Amino acid sequence: MKNTVNSMQYAVCSKRHGVWRGLLTACCLLLTTFTVSAEELPQLDIQNLIDEALKNNSDLTSARYKANAFKEIPSQMRTLEDPKVEIGLLKVPMNTLSLSAPMKEITVMQSLPYPGKLSLKSEMARIEAEAAEEEYKDIEIKLIQMVKEAYYDLYFVYKSIEITERNKMTLKDFVNVAEAKYAVGKGLQQDVLKAQVGLSRTIDELIRLEKERQSAEARINVLMNRLPQSPLGKPKDIKMTSFNFTIEELQSAAEENRPLLKGLKRMIERYRAAYNLAKLDYYPDFDVGLSVGQEGDSMNYLSGKISMNIPLWYKTKQDRKVAEESHNVNSLTHRYNAAKNEIFLKIKEIMAEEEKGRKLIELFSTGIIPQASQTVDSAMLAYQVNKVDLFNLLDNQITLFNYQIQYEKVLSDYEKKLAELESVVGKKLF
Repeated sequence: MKNTVNSMQYAVCSKRHGVWRGLLTACCLLLTTFTVSAEELPQLDIQNLIDEALKNNSDLTSARYKANAFKEIPSQMRTLEDPKVEIGLLKVPMNTLSLSAPMKEITVMQSLPYPGKLSLKSEMARIEAEAAEEEYKDIEIKLIQMVKEAYYDLYFVYKSIEITERNKMTLKDFVNVAEAKYAVGKGLQQDVLKAQVGLSRTIDELIRLEKERQSAEARINVLMNRLPQSPLGKPKDIKMTSFNFTIEELQSAAEENRPLLKGLKRMIERYRAAYNLAKLDYYPDFDVGLSVGQEGDSMNYLSGKISMNIPLWYKTKQDRKVAEESHNVNSLTHRYNAAKNEIFLKIKEIMAEEEKGRKLIELFSTGIIPQASQTVDSAMLAYQVNKVDLFNLLDNQITLFNYQIQYEKVLSDYEKKLAELESVVGKKLF
């Protein structure tokens, strides 16, 4: 009877192990398909992605057309208004019996703004075009930042998949060792199940990472104005970029190069020109005209005329316009200072993050990961001779796995921060 029970228990265990093996084998086959295809993908070059995004991105293209549209305005502003032609009849007889013919008159009128107004309007339009160009450049550097950040996100996903794949193979070895020990009566059934559960969780993580990979690739494709599902490739391995800048150097570079600040400077100049134009509104504009008249059969008279507006309501119009433009100048000046201070603060924050990331990368690569790897090797040898249980072995392996993932996360985040720094400064730094 006891032998029968043991036989039934063995059969149940074998069946359970068979189910586990079947599920694990199916998942492994699916993931192996992805692994092979990933290895065959061409390597991505980040500069090629940036170049394609700068060429095809819809938001950037829209900003480019907007900047070009502003460039067409200055010549319009410095040109006089179109002249007007008036045709009239004079001395039209009221009596239908009168034999006299009405006089005919043709007048050409031209509006002439007060001297200096056209040049100031043209200058304002020119400065606005320069500000629009700086706005375009600011969108351009932000696009470069977004492409780099998306690239480093994709790099992290691929590295996570690679590390998780290695961890999966290690856990499969653990399963084999646990099954071998259990088969000869030197291991526990729960050790086998623990190892299989750990392997299943790793496979589940690979499925999640595959979804993240697709999402990261879609973001890059959209930035390049491709279809989200377009095939992409695998990012190249990255190394920590060296950093050799002081905060004063970066702040000076930002003040000189950041398109946002340069655009605000241009708009301050624009409102100063508008202030000067408003002061010219105290003076009148003119309309001049020349008339040629015909009485009878020939053109027999010539006359001229001139008219002007009188700035009579200057207290409620011209004075208020001058005050308005003065307020605009002061507002833009303070807005510029606020933007500059915000940029300087961002530089300081990024530098603090850079220092933290650099130290963590060094700590992981030279200390934590090598030590954790040695611990796993030692625990594996100890488990094989029954000096360590499987729980400790799995715990050490998962710890190593997490450290390797954290290292790649810190590295990719470090490079993303440097990409953000270039965007904040407005200049290629690395």
